[in-house]
Amino acid sequence: MAEKFQIRGELITLDALLKAVGIADSGAQAKAMVADGLVKVDGEVESRKTRKLRGGEKVEVMDKTIELLAGN
Repeated sequence: MAEKFQIRGELITLDALLKAVGIADSGAQAKAMVADGLVKVDGEVESRKTRKLRGGEKVEVMDKTIELLAGN
């Protein structure tokens, strides 16, 4: 089952999302996870550490799935 995450504002970057949901303890760890190919966005491995997410995307990392909901 996917965890839902409500974006506050217009967008969130991929590394900030990984920190916000507790998957990564730091920004450096989040960026390393992306660089190591451990993160997928909408089923595709994502290599851009600061990819802008605006809602509607599905992020998969390890055994977690996060569905992003657009901000206000």
